Amino acid sequence: MKIDQSLNTNFDKASVVTIGTFDGVHIGHQKIIKRLVQLAKEQGLKSVVFTFFPHPRMVLQKDADIKLINTIDEKALLLNKLEVDNLVVKKFTHEFSRLTALEFVRDILVNKLKTKHIIIGYDHHFGRNRNANINDLQEFGETYEFQVVEISAQEIDEVAVSSTKIRNALLNGDIETANAFLGYDFMITGNVIKGNGLGKQLEFPTANLYIEESYKLIPKNGVYVIKSYYKNKLLYGMMNIGTKPTVSEENKQSIEVHFFDFNNTLYDQKLQIDILHRLRDEQKFESIELLKSQLLQDQKEALAHLQNTNAQ
Repeated sequence: MKIDQSLNTNFDKASVVTIGTFDGVHIGHQKIIKRLVQLAKEQGLKSVVFTFFPHPRMVLQKDADIKLINTIDEKALLLNKLEVDNLVVKKFTHEFSRLTALEFVRDILVNKLKTKHIIIGYDHHFGRNRNANINDLQEFGETYEFQVVEISAQEIDEVAVSSTKIRNALLNGDIETANAFLGYDFMITGNVIKGNGLGKQLEFPTANLYIEESYKLIPKNGVYVIKSYYKNKLLYGMMNIGTKPTVSEENKQSIEVHFFDFNNTLYDQKLQIDILHRLRDEQKFESIELLKSQLLQDQKEALAHLQNTNAQ
């Protein structure tokens, strides 16, 4: 899959396009994208997902503290798995938001992307102040010779899912619901940095994960069952998201991952962590010994969960 973050390239081949933020690339989005890819293959055209970054709400509503389910890299990974040919990430600015519907269709969809088919939801609005709708798009299609494929209300409502519902589930620690709506395991991706080494003293060595993208949504504090791949090897483990109240008074959030039966040093490695299940809330213990005892219990429960779900 080719990724274009500048929109400087004019496509040399006609395309089938869909437009949206697609945060989460959840099961509702996947229906649209699979249809996009299928139609492109049938017509011998390129499939294009046209998306925006930052999220429009981040730009147009300055107080909107929205966190996103996917980073750009994670979104690209998911779309690549769905066999999309091209991902176009348009930088969303106030200037871009002022484009008229005509300018957007003519200058971007037609002249840049060479759109022959556009797949869009029945309730899609676009252009300055979002004042154009699917009827306007169909009129533009007659002028510029492209077809509009409408995703009906019935088709969209069949999948009672939204990015907002998924964000809320994650913020409430409801990983099972989030993963069911996503159609895959929610992931966080970050670089391993040095910690204080306490995990090793507890005989639970941890990889401390630093997530560069401040807009990335982090689930509710607590202890989770996770999996990851390292050098093509599947690893299972558990992860703590929180402030480590037993050993720290900083009240600073950290993400620490402990892999079962694994002793390699992971500093400076980039890891994708898939979150499978939430074990418990983070809590403060009266002593290091009680913390270690709880970690042993967490490991026992995590392994039981993996066995019950046939993960191991």
